[in-house]
Amino acid sequence: MAINTIMSLIEHKEFMEFLRLGVLYAHLLACCVAIGLVLTSDIAMVRDILKRKAFTEHDHAHMESLQRSVVMALIGLWVTGTAIIGIDYLGKGMEYFMNPKLHAKVIIVLLLTYNGIVLHRLVLPALQKAGSLLNLGFSARMLALFCGSLSAVSWMYAALLGVGRPLAWKYSLSELLMAYPLLIVLGFLTMLALTQRAKRHNTFIAPQWASAGAHQAR
Repeated sequence: MAINTIMSLIEHKEFMEFLRLGVLYAHLLACCVAIGLVLTSDIAMVRDILKRKAFTEHDHAHMESLQRSVVMALIGLWVTGTAIIGIDYLGKGMEYFMNPKLHAKVIIVLLLTYNGIVLHRLVLPALQKAGSLLNLGFSARMLALFCGSLSAVSWMYAALLGVGRPLAWKYSLSELLMAYPLLIVLGFLTMLALTQRAKRHNTFIAPQWASAGAHQAR
């Protein structure tokens, strides 16, 4: 009886349209929440770098809360995205899976998921231990900058593909992702320039404080 009811609802076109609309709305909310959190975090990190501010206990708690929120948003993105794919498959058949835009979105979300694991297991613990991005070793700092750039660009790019309905079937996968690695490199180089500037400033200030302290000791 329940199976018959479900089948009849699936065959009901208006019900499936409203169901897809509801799932799509939840999908967009999850994406918007994640983008807001990631951008807020990136802006705060850039501000702290420029001010050469070390992490406090409050910052550590905030980062952990932020990470949990982004993980929940990513899970929501996977669940609602899978549901949308299932609904569209029921309406369009196997041909739907040939859409290059769908391939591009799946690739980016997979990269976001792997990047989130690296951030959670490697980058955030290293940041909490070092107290500041500037205090990280070279390799750890490069990894943190790359993961941060990948995260910010991927969320924004995924959102662009999500709302870019005219892009479907019009461009190949390589064309859709052409700007993606370039934006990641640009973001990485921008953050690298900021951190190098901050480190040079720290190196310049430290000897001044040391010489001032020595002069006072005399």
